[in-house]
Order: sequence, then C-alpha cells, then structure tokens
Amino acid sequence: MNRAAADPLPLRRAGRTGLQLPAVTLGLWQNFGEATPFADQRALVLAAVDAGVVHLDLANNYGPPPGAAEESVGRLLATDLRAHRDELLIATKAGYRQWPGPYGEFGSRKYLLASLDQSLRRLGTDYVDVFYSHRYDPDTPLEETLGALKTAVDSGRALYAGISSYSAERTAEALAVAERIGLTLSLHQPSYSLLNRWIERPGPDGRSLLDVAGEAGLGVVAFSPLAQGMLTTKYLDGVPADSRAARGGPLRAEYLSPENLDHVRALNDIAQDLGLTLPQLAIAWVLRDQRISSVTLGARTPRQLRENLASAQVSELSPEDLARIDQHAVDAGINLWGARSSDL
Repeated sequence: MNRAAADPLPLRRAGRTGLQLPAVTLGLWQNFGEATPFADQRALVLAAVDAGVVHLDLANNYGPPPGAAEESVGRLLATDLRAHRDELLIATKAGYRQWPGPYGEFGSRKYLLASLDQSLRRLGTDYVDVFYSHRYDPDTPLEETLGALKTAVDSGRALYAGISSYSAERTAEALAVAERIGLTLSLHQPSYSLLNRWIERPGPDGRSLLDVAGEAGLGVVAFSPLAQGMLTTKYLDGVPADSRAARGGPLRAEYLSPENLDHVRALNDIAQDLGLTLPQLAIAWVLRDQRISSVTLGARTPRQLRENLASAQVSELSPEDLARIDQHAVDAGINLWGARSSDL
C-alpha cells in the first residue's frame, strides 16, 4: 500500500455514531465474481484503499457465485491488507438468497446469524464492522430480525448494525423496535441517484426516508448513484455489446427508454457545462445532501475509480445548477429493490 497524501478523500460523520466514513465507499457487488481475474480484483481494492477508500461494502450473495466477493476480500485480508485491518471498515449483509432451502434467505434469526458466521469464515476475520439486514422481510417479525442484529453486536461479531432498502415507514418501525430491545441502529443503505429518488418521497406520516434517518441520527450510505451505469456516457448513443444491459444484467433494457435517455443526455450536457463528467456530476449531486454519509461505487478498473473519486472534491453545486439539474433528475422506474423491500 502507498497511501497518497494529496487531495485526501473527505470524511463524513455517519449520523450520530463515532464513525467517520470516506465520502466514497467501494461496493463489491459487481466485478468481484469468478469471471473477474483475482489480479484485477486485487488491483482495484488496493488502488481504492491507497486513495483513502477504506470502507468496503459486501454482502453474502455478492459474486457470482454467492460468497465469491467475500472470499476475495478474505484473501486480501490475509495478505496485502493483513497489517491494515484496523484501518478498514468492512461491511456485509444478509437477506437475499445465499443457499438453497427455507433458511437461505430473508430475515429469520437462523438465517442471519448462520450467514454472518459463514461470512466471517470467508473473510477470515473475527468480526465485521457493520452487519446489515439486506432487506425488509414482511413474513418475519422485526423483533426477530433486529434481535439477530443485536446478537451479532452483543457477541462481538459486528461492531455496528444497519438496515438496507427499508422504506421510511419500515425504518421508523425498525427504530422503535430497536429501542425496545436495546439495539442501536447506526446505518441505512438505500439506493439513490438522479434517476431514482425514492428516498425523498414522503411516507405515510409525511416524512421521507432521509427525514427519518436524519432525525434518528442514522448514517445514510447511498448505493447505485450511477443508476447501474445509466449515468455514465456508455448509453448516450445506444447499447454497447459489452454493457450490462446487453448482457442481461440488473440494468434492464426497458430502463433505457427514449424518455430516460433524453434526460441522461441533458444531464450529460449540464455536466460538461460544469467541467465534469456525467458520473462525477451524478455522485456530487448525491453528496450534496449532508444526511448522506457516503456513496457506494462499483468500478471495473483503478482508472475508472480514480475518475469517479474526483467527484468527492467537487465544490458545492449552486442553487442555479441544482435547479437546472432538477428538471432532468426524475424517477425513471429503476428501483430494482422496490418490490423486494422498499415497497413492502
């Protein structure tokens, strides 16, 4: 490791916790499966850590196959990063399908704690810094799901507990349950981007998820700020053969509608006027809200990562810039996690 001293990555307080998160988190959802050579994975993680991106975001099902991303990070923790474990913030999650059968997904105590133990074995560490309930499970009482998170923290297997993709209403419910059982919820991880603004929408009590999190002192770690690649220049002139949309990945072809792409092109024009790339504008826009503690970015190469890290140094967007952006920052129906969590 050769941590660069110039232009340090800004740190942001995570809600009312003692954690200070780098403005950018490295997400290992994409590009950390068996199809990507380990040498490429290693180069990307080490470049991120050298740049100050010490927050690595995982989940038990990241790969493919599930567990592959945790295994890769485990190899690095045993070698290149062995002396730096206490400098790193490693987060993992459980909620989506990891193994067959009724106890391999959702929010039961059996699944969450078994999954956490498996994650620790893959990572080769005694604890993770953050353990999340990856999605709201309407068929399991919140007392059980959050009770499992409390056990994880009380046992020392996790230092902080969080939830991901819970709606404003379910987050308020979770906070009330957590208080009753003596659990401190510290972080919330929702999707958020110029084309996916669901966390701003008021819930039944008139408060948005951002409002609920801000009032409760939850740090917010926003993921998918580039809308699964839509907010890059990749799709301005069609769908490339090597793109996620063409490969049948989570970015569905129907998201690339003429209307949505018109908004993307307009946002690209705004970015160019401001001397930014479209990804830099998209990330800086998410970071404009001080309730956002960090944005989680995926990347394929160190070069791509460095380009996107520059967004953390963007000066504050002016009211005039924001008003112009707001004309094209519209919900594009791309919340992949809505039907499986945040809409429940």
